Amino acid sequence: MSSVLRLLGRRICNPAAEKVRLSSSLSGGGDFPILNGHKAAQDLSKDTLKSQDITKEKEGQHKEVKKEFKIYRWNPDKPNSKPFLQSFFVDLSSCGPMVLDVLQKIKAEDDASLSYRRSCREGICGSCSMNIDGTNTVACLKPINPNTSKPTIITPLPHMYVIKDLVVDLTNFYQQYKSMEPWLKTRKPPKDGREHRQSPKDRKKLDGLYECILCACCTTSCPSYWWNPEEFPGPAALLQAYRWISDR
Repeated sequence: MSSVLRLLGRRICNPAAEKVRLSSSLSGGGDFPILNGHKAAQDLSKDTLKSQDITKEKEGQHKEVKKEFKIYRWNPDKPNSKPFLQSFFVDLSSCGPMVLDVLQKIKAEDDASLSYRRSCREGICGSCSMNIDGTNTVACLKPINPNTSKPTIITPLPHMYVIKDLVVDLTNFYQQYKSMEPWLKTRKPPKDGREHRQSPKDRKKLDGLYECILCACCTTSCPSYWWNPEEFPGPAALLQAYRWISDR
């Protein structure tokens, strides 16, 4: 199993292949045409390439580019032990560009007991949500800060019950999403008995509503949710409520 994990880590943490994949989306002027209309995604892609360029420059001066990552650790099998931040030093020259690549590398090569959620690596599933340097985000879309003079701090989503390390209990979050009854409800059947047709104009009304991936980053950033999570459903659930109310 350990050999498989090491192989997986080498495959995922291949900066050359990752940079080719990112650069293939570039056109003249440094834009990502495939992301037209999604400025935040374009900016994120540019930041990722910039981070990789800085790392490459440092590689020319040193054999290794070491950076410290402080990761929140807590083991439920040791309930009397307090949570702590554990330091890992990762060579960025042999790692992919995202924070999730760092976690994969640490788990494969340094500490297999490190626990976190992850799945798609494409910013679609929302599994790898966590707090990185004080900001809730998904680790697979968060570029590594190339500044090696200060550590990157990785902790679980705030104000949530921790199951282990970076894994939090999202039961209440999903129950609140379920309480919104997120599905279409028809008041009367369509005239032709087949389906309710949606015009392009009506479809455009859903832009900004349907993209939610239920990562819980916004909900766990909300002070009102911190104070009263049992009663206040949080922004993610309220967004879903409006999404289905408006789609009728």
